[in-house]
Amino acid sequence: MVDVCIIGSGAGAAPVAYTLCKAGYNVTLLEKGPLLERSDFSKDEIAVSRRAVYTPLLKDEQHVMETYRSDGTIERTLGVDADWSFWNGSLVGGSSNLMSGYFHRMKLNDFKLLSTYGEIEGANIVDWAISYEDLEPYYDKVEKIVGVSGKAVKHKFLEPRSSKDFPYPPTWEQGVSSWIDSACESLGYESIPTPRAVLPYDALERSGCSYSNFCGSYGCATGAKGNAKSALLDKAMATGRCKIISEAFVYYLKSDALHVREAHYFDKDKNSHKIEAKLFVLAAQAIESSRLLLNSKSKYFPNGLANNSGNVGKNLIFSAGGVGQGTLELKNLSKERQNQLFTRGAFVNRSLQQWYEYVDRGFRYKGGTIDFLYQHANPIARAMGELYDKDARLLWGRDLDKRLQYAFKESRIIKFEVFNDWLPTDKNYVSIDEKVKDRWGIPVGKLRLYGHKHDLRVGRYLAKKGENVLKEMGCLHVSSDISNAPPPNLVAGGCRFGNDPKSSVLDKNCKAHELKNLYVTDGSFMPTGGSVPYTWTIYANSFRVADKILKHLQKTLGHL
Repeated sequence: MVDVCIIGSGAGAAPVAYTLCKAGYNVTLLEKGPLLERSDFSKDEIAVSRRAVYTPLLKDEQHVMETYRSDGTIERTLGVDADWSFWNGSLVGGSSNLMSGYFHRMKLNDFKLLSTYGEIEGANIVDWAISYEDLEPYYDKVEKIVGVSGKAVKHKFLEPRSSKDFPYPPTWEQGVSSWIDSACESLGYESIPTPRAVLPYDALERSGCSYSNFCGSYGCATGAKGNAKSALLDKAMATGRCKIISEAFVYYLKSDALHVREAHYFDKDKNSHKIEAKLFVLAAQAIESSRLLLNSKSKYFPNGLANNSGNVGKNLIFSAGGVGQGTLELKNLSKERQNQLFTRGAFVNRSLQQWYEYVDRGFRYKGGTIDFLYQHANPIARAMGELYDKDARLLWGRDLDKRLQYAFKESRIIKFEVFNDWLPTDKNYVSIDEKVKDRWGIPVGKLRLYGHKHDLRVGRYLAKKGENVLKEMGCLHVSSDISNAPPPNLVAGGCRFGNDPKSSVLDKNCKAHELKNLYVTDGSFMPTGGSVPYTWTIYANSFRVADKILKHLQKTLGHL
């Protein structure tokens, strides 16, 4: 029997393993995906763009999606039929291996959405069970241990910081960054540096960024990216007390009335195994964590583990918002600016948070974040984006050649991403589909998907601000796309934490209300998501919960 068994190995799992192993406890992690080293992360465009090498094949593992038609009826879609995937990195370190590393903290009002902005019809808004002040020391800890680069500048919505600045300076920046600054200044907007979980130089026993320009959706070959394995699990394994069992799919958690006793898993050859532990931590990714609990039925928990309240899987959230873009043509630029625009490898590192809160038509809105980025270098993905004209007609021959020449030699696209709250509702949740099973014969997760109309209103307001910046820069063909399409790389909820066991799955320390030795530390705990990407908050909360678990172990097992 081990001290602690952790299911998953990403941003929610690694801080717990790191903390407990360093304190002397034995930890075993069970990860469904393979164990890959930095040397395995080549910049293989075909693998990433056409073969989804870091995620499961949909014929083997999928989700069932249910969406609402305009008349309110439900349309059922199988992931394999629609090529619709909610997997976002199945490997040791999880999807943190593939992130772009935008690391914004949540703001003070993100933790008290209900009391600050009031109820919104149809939305299950609540205040968090903890405050920003509770999490701030752990945001700071992530900066130093995982490694966050940037520059803290004063602006209207800058959150309080215990450290004056980031421990590492910004990464090498694209010349376009200064163009964004100038455009914002002309508009009266306040551009700010974007913090990144990317090391600009060698530090923390890792190499600095190689500026290959193949970052988002790609694994990092240098260790510069602050992914869970490079930043934390490698150090946990160095203690000799961390064991990682890869290609181990956990399908059932066996429990009695008050304790989880065993984790049952299949290896890659479909052989079943089990592991006993004194304490269990679930961090399999929000959708899959809910699925595992719902599949772990027993006489003590007939509706699924920790689910006698019926809250597991409820209040699933994504990140609302969308994208925008504009085109800069070389012929309209000076030679100096042409050279700057075609500089490869550097980061844009510019954001707007000026409308993190705003008033429109007398109504006070919680707004969000706009992040600017340079068009990704990946030529396969870029070329695929040029296959259709503005009327959605497929191009070929000379028309396609002309379009590709323009895209690759005569212009560059500047993009922005909008992040705002995806409001939790009764209509957006995870359940189990009893008809569809995965390659192990286990019922898959079924996602009922719905986005609140309020999310669209906020996203479109922010997108117009982003469009204004691109137009001021001289971009042509400026447009944006704000929709209720759920992004698979920004998912949380399903096991929200709270003080009331009737309306939440976990207590404020992310321990299941109904069990004495089960914690959930991935994004599942989040009752609302804020208006920033989730990874930094998941890391910070996992470090916070790790300290609580450590105290629990010291009390029950003694100091080691």
